Amino acid sequence: MKELVINLHMHTTYSDGSGTHAELGQAALKTGVDVLLVTDHNILVQGVDAYYKDGKKRALLLACEEIHDQDRDPQKNHLLVFGTNQELANLADDPQNLINAVRRAGGLSFIAHPVDPAMPAFGETDISWEDWGVTGYTGIELWNGFSELKTVAKGKLDAIYYAFRPQAIPHGPLPKTIQIWDDLLSKGQRVVAVGGSDAHARHMSMGLLHKTIFPYEYHFSAINTHILTPEPLSGNLAQDRKMVFEALAAGHCFVGYDLPAPTRGFRFSAKGQDSAIMGDAIEGAVTLQAKFPSSAEIKLIKDGKCIKTLHGDTFMHVTDEAGVYRVEGYKQFLGKLRGWIFSNPIYVR
Repeated sequence: MKELVINLHMHTTYSDGSGTHAELGQAALKTGVDVLLVTDHNILVQGVDAYYKDGKKRALLLACEEIHDQDRDPQKNHLLVFGTNQELANLADDPQNLINAVRRAGGLSFIAHPVDPAMPAFGETDISWEDWGVTGYTGIELWNGFSELKTVAKGKLDAIYYAFRPQAIPHGPLPKTIQIWDDLLSKGQRVVAVGGSDAHARHMSMGLLHKTIFPYEYHFSAINTHILTPEPLSGNLAQDRKMVFEALAAGHCFVGYDLPAPTRGFRFSAKGQDSAIMGDAIEGAVTLQAKFPSSAEIKLIKDGKCIKTLHGDTFMHVTDEAGVYRVEGYKQFLGKLRGWIFSNPIYVR
C-alpha cells in the first residue's frame, strides 16, 4: 500500500480564509502534503481542482465544502462534504436530508468539529454538532486543530501567546469527541475518523499588534489525515480523485500530528486466515500488529477501553475476542505528553 498525506478542512477567500487556492497549493508543496481537501463554507468552488508541482513534488487540490444552516443561530451542525460535484448547501436546514443527498450524489460526509466550545473572549459561540439522531454519514472529524484552541486559550493573553506559539496548542482529540466516537462504534456503527486543520490563516489586529493567526504552512505541518492507497498519485485527476475518496470511505487512514515527529509510515493491521488494515473487518482469531515510525507510548483500545499500554515502536496482540480495536500513540513534545497517532479501527467479528 502507498501512503498519502491529506490536509482537510480549510478555507480560502471564497469564505472566511485569507488565501487563494493557488497559495494553498504552494503551501502544500512546501510542507510535503500530497492532497488538499478545501472546504469553503456553503460554496462548492468550481474549476479549481488541480495539481501543483515543484520539480518532482506534486500536490493535488480538490474543492469540497463545509455546509451548515446559515439561518440558524448559533450555526451548529457543520458537515464536511467531499466528492459530490454538486452544490448541496440549499439542504443545510435538515442535516439528515443533507446526508442522504450526499450519499445519493456518491459523496462522503463527515461531522465537523463534533465538540466545538465557546470562546467568550472573542465572541465565539459553541458550534458543536447537536443532531446525533442522524444516520448514514461517513465519519467524524476526530481532531480539529482550530477548535482545540478554544479549550486552551482562556483569554486574550492566552490567545496572543498561542498566536506566536501554535505548536503548543495540540494535545490530542478532545476527550468528549473520543467518547462520542467510541460510543458510536460500540453501537455497531462504522464511523471513520479523520483529522482536520480548519485552517483560515486569518489576519488579526490588536492595537499595534498585527499577525496572521496560524498560517496555512503551520496547519499543513501539524494535524493531517494519512490514507493508504493501492497506488501513488498518477497525475490523472479523475483517477486520483476517485482513489482518495475511496480510501477515506473505507477508513484506510489514520490521524497524525506531524510536528512532534513524522507520522508517515505508521501501520495497524490484523492477520488470521485473512488479512485486514485499518477500516476493515476480519473474522476469527487474529494477530493485531502495529508499527510506529519511532518510539511512543502506545495504547491498544478495544470497544472504547484501553486493554494494553506499552512503550516502543511495535506491538503484537493475539486475540479471538470480537470487538472494535484501534491504536493510539503519544509523544513527549514541548514538555508534555501529546497525542501523536490515532488509528481507525479494525473490526474483529
